[in-house]
Amino acid sequence: MPLFIVVCGILLLFILIVFGKLNAFVSFILVSLVIGILNGMPINEVIESIENGFGNTLGSLVMILGLGAMFGKIIAESGAAQQISFRLINSFGVKNIQLAVMLSGFIIGLTMFYEVGFVILVPLIFTVASSSKLPLMHVGLPLLASLSVAHGYLPPHPGPTAVAILFDADIGKTLIYGTIVAIPAILISGPVLSKIIKKVNAKPLESFMSSKILSSNELPSFFISIFSALLPVFLIGASTITLVFINDENQFFEFIKFFGNPSIALLISFIFSMYSLGISRGESIGSIMKKSSDSIKGVTMVLLIIAGSGALKEILTDSGVSQYIGSLLIDSRLSPLFLGWTIATLIRVCVGSATVAALTSAGILVPIITNTDINAELMVLAIGSGSIMLSHVNDGGFWLFKEYFNVSVKDTLSTWTIMETSIGVIGIIGVLILDIFV
Repeated sequence: MPLFIVVCGILLLFILIVFGKLNAFVSFILVSLVIGILNGMPINEVIESIENGFGNTLGSLVMILGLGAMFGKIIAESGAAQQISFRLINSFGVKNIQLAVMLSGFIIGLTMFYEVGFVILVPLIFTVASSSKLPLMHVGLPLLASLSVAHGYLPPHPGPTAVAILFDADIGKTLIYGTIVAIPAILISGPVLSKIIKKVNAKPLESFMSSKILSSNELPSFFISIFSALLPVFLIGASTITLVFINDENQFFEFIKFFGNPSIALLISFIFSMYSLGISRGESIGSIMKKSSDSIKGVTMVLLIIAGSGALKEILTDSGVSQYIGSLLIDSRLSPLFLGWTIATLIRVCVGSATVAALTSAGILVPIITNTDINAELMVLAIGSGSIMLSHVNDGGFWLFKEYFNVSVKDTLSTWTIMETSIGVIGIIGVLILDIFV
């Protein structure tokens, strides 16, 4: 019965948004109420769960998306994005631009939370696509595939790291095996897929793009451009790597961790870029602030929609649906690796959050495989692959893509959802092949 209620709830969400044309934020609230009440939750607990979902989701994203939008706007309007895009095109050539963005996405994705990498890199991708005269999806999907793979497969991201700890898997081996599986997943789900899917006419939000093309003598230097744009990556990456080699009793531990916090890294980067790309080039603080404020308008509805998806996730978690789905499959005779992938996939479809899907699946499976000879590192990757599968309207990433690229729900399903599903399928295939050799 709980599974039937969830399926009906998700169908209702589709109907309200796609056919009823109802605002996605309102649709999420209505569906969350319906699912919570039908699953037997007391009405007041349903409201509390929805509010907790808002708070838990926005608490970690408001600063990231807000500062990311403001930071991205400075990078775009100052000409830094234009300078970087021209250098990428000149260095790799238009024919190899997908390779450039894939490498950038994977390297940055290793050290950054998905949302941080998204809001920093997507405005650059808009400029690259515009400058190179290439279709936006041709450039965008390879980048997003790299970010998604890093988010779902590899430590130090929260999901893979926590699952590795639960299974007592070696973090280093997980990273090595994950990278092996990641290569075909990115190539197939990025460049190959971008050639196969139907043409989608994406029109990015103007608030995330530069309003003008500058001449070469008006552009900031390449060094200042790349350093300013990647400063949050340097701060987060340096912190992540340093913390691996010191323990929490070290006198500098908290200090290093503070500067590696994504929100703090973006704040520092934003302030630095105000000077390096604005004030030092004669622009007033008032002008910079006006442009930055304009960029915030573009993320307001994005934040509300993601908050709505967080409310639905909280309802499904609090009502016990995730555990119920897992219990249905525990007695299955499937391969433990494929079973982990399947459970993570089902929970991902119902709950929306990749991290929740990964952690819930791990919690279900740890007791089952404790006394087996299943490779723990591969189990982490199998669950990670499943946690990316079939992203749809209950996933915050779905709405980030839709709103930033300014496409319809239908086109988001035919691009983003297919890309995420491709990553998940290639991932489990790669894991099963690796299982033969390791």
